[in-house]
Amino acid sequence: QVQLVESGGGLVQAGGSLRLSCAASGRILSINDMGWYRQAPGKQRELVATITRGGSTNYADSAKGRFTISRDNAKNTVYLQMNTLKPEDTSVYYCNADANIVGGRLKLWGQGTQVTVSS
Repeated sequence: QVQLVESGGGLVQAGGSLRLSCAASGRILSINDMGWYRQAPGKQRELVATITRGGSTNYADSAKGRFTISRDNAKNTVYLQMNTLKPEDTSVYYCNADANIVGGRLKLWGQGTQVTVSS
């Protein structure tokens, strides 16, 4: 079974930091782009950051300067370091991966991890 498993969410005060991790497991040959998205109650899921296999990154304006996405290709893992967190960052955070598997390609989503920032 191919899946993404996230960890690292929690409750933090405004101005604090959290680091999210997302590991892919199963019969994966390689992973192309990986990313983090978030969805607050009553809102659509939105992009936070993406990273290519080669390490090129892209950030939403709300994440620039505060969040850093990185990955470890050997571990099929993507990270999101979040600093200077704000109450408006409160959301469920989902990781995403474009994976190459035997016989094709899969778009994977994690189960989501809650991030709550108190003011």
